[in-house]
This record gives sequence, structure tokens and C-alpha cells, in this order.
Amino acid sequence: MSDEAWQAFSERVAYVDHLPLALLPRDAGLESAAHVEERNLHVLNTLAALEERRNEPADDSNAVMQELQRLDNKLNVLVDIVGRLLSPDADLPPRQALRLNAIGAEIPASLRPDEAGAYFLKIHFDVCRALPLMLPVRFDPIQPSGHGFVTLDVSGQAVQEGLERLVFRQHRRKVAEARHAGI
Repeated sequence: MSDEAWQAFSERVAYVDHLPLALLPRDAGLESAAHVEERNLHVLNTLAALEERRNEPADDSNAVMQELQRLDNKLNVLVDIVGRLLSPDADLPPRQALRLNAIGAEIPASLRPDEAGAYFLKIHFDVCRALPLMLPVRFDPIQPSGHGFVTLDVSGQAVQEGLERLVFRQHRRKVAEARHAGI
């Protein structure tokens, strides 16, 4: 299974960055899987809203409603961020190398705990550090590159699709930046 998951992970486009990362133990009774999935969907939607670039409005009657909806989404995000910033848990973990897609994540081997078990990979994205993504993971053997590979243990299809969109947006942005730098 480990080799198959690593192979599937390696063949897909991945989100690559240095972000504040931490591994936290998953306590069985702490949060339900549905609650974690709902929060992760909220964080992925927040990231999409904050990274969204404003398009020129079309000449149709829907343009004003679309712009109001976009502003409403961003206002909701800001209210949520302020609420979370006021909470006492505002310390960020150190930045670490991360390679992420809907299959798993490649993280520094130093993040791997000594004990096997169920963990959350807590990721703070720069665009919205106050809302961490808490992905349930399970461990696979350490890869030769010196990084640890963790397989995502996400049950919901919506979170996997949200991760795929996040990866695609970053990849598209990097390609556009490379083309712009080459011009």
C-alpha cells in the first residue's frame, strides 16, 4: 500500500511551499470526522475566496450580484479571521517544506513522531494563517529524500476535490508567473 500511495502521489501535480506545519495527535473523542471535514471545507473555500482574482464584470445584469456575493464571501472570511485571531492559540509552528496533493503529503522527516498512531497535519497557509487546514493522516515509511510521506486519511470527496482545486490554482499561478517572467 505504501509504495502504491507514494507512486500515485509522485505522479500528480503537488502544492509545493514552505509553510507553518505541525503534527498533532488525533484523539478519538475530541472531534467527529464530520466536524473536521466541515472545517476543512470551510478553510479550503476561504483560501479560494482570498486567492480569487477579481475578473472584469460582464455587461449582464448578474455582474452586480456576482460582485456583491464575492464581497460578502470576503467579508465573512474577514470576520472569521478576526474571531480566530482573538483566540489565545495564535502561535504558529515553524515553517517547513511541504509537498501536498489529494493523495498525501511529503513533509520533513523531523516532523514524524516516534510513536505510530493517528495524527492531524496542521497547515497554516500564508494567505490565511489564522485558519489552519487540519488533515487527518497516517504514516508511511520515510522516503530516501529525507522527507516523511504521510497518506491523507480524508473520507469526504468534497475535501479531496477542494485540495485538488487548491493544487491546481497554485500550479496555474506558478506557470503564469514563469511565463510573465520570461516575457
